[in-house]
Amino acid sequence: MTPVTANVLSPARQLELVASDVARSAAGYVRSHLGQAATAGTKTTVTDVVTHTDLESERRIRTELLLRCPGSSIEGEEFDDQHGESGIGWIVDPIDGTVNFLYGLPVVSVSIAATIKGEVVAGAVVDVLQGEIFSAALGEGARSNGSSIECSAPTSLGEALVGTGFAYDAQRRANEADLLTRVLPRCRDIRCMGSAALNLCWVGCGRLDGFFERHIQTYDYAAGAIIAAEAGATVELPGSNTTDLTVASAPQVFDDLRLLVGQSNTR
Repeated sequence: MTPVTANVLSPARQLELVASDVARSAAGYVRSHLGQAATAGTKTTVTDVVTHTDLESERRIRTELLLRCPGSSIEGEEFDDQHGESGIGWIVDPIDGTVNFLYGLPVVSVSIAATIKGEVVAGAVVDVLQGEIFSAALGEGARSNGSSIECSAPTSLGEALVGTGFAYDAQRRANEADLLTRVLPRCRDIRCMGSAALNLCWVGCGRLDGFFERHIQTYDYAAGAIIAAEAGATVELPGSNTTDLTVASAPQVFDDLRLLVGQSNTR
């Protein structure tokens, strides 16, 4: 008789499940505070706000991650980095779409990526209002609520719906507006919805055909980027270029989109 061998999850898949569970819990907390947002302060500019809910969400996420994976390192948006010795790390955005949250707009997410020895190997992004959980593990595909997802396959950039976002700095916004005048006529349309993490996930599941944005931080894109990539999208991150540019799209239109958005002098 052949012995029955239990399925053993890979380390990346295990971390995906941890990220998904913790992000789901944090999203529930954020959801319970919709309509009650209170500004705790501003950061880079007066338009770059942080709410008390951002702060408490990150506290809860950090506590849960360290309970489940003691010795982890954690990089988050709102607090100083924590350095552990286990080789496992986490990149946390407790609310991606804080301005939306502040105004009661429905595009808000919680994003958690997992790393092993500095490499992103898993991630989860939860749509706070919809409750949809996007997740992925390196080499093991991407999922929405546990079901496999894949990116779209437009035949040309002219048929592509493209997402983007804007910086908080006024001069950068002016440059980004100039870029839009060149991108908009070349694609089907553009959407700016206020959560880079969700935009990347939507590229992964085909709700967007492409996404680009400059000057976003690692915690904005880490989880969404691995989800998009594992769903078959072509992804380029700031670490691989000199323009602080994040681009993700269906492979069929990536070269055209990358060339178009890379022509900007935005800084």
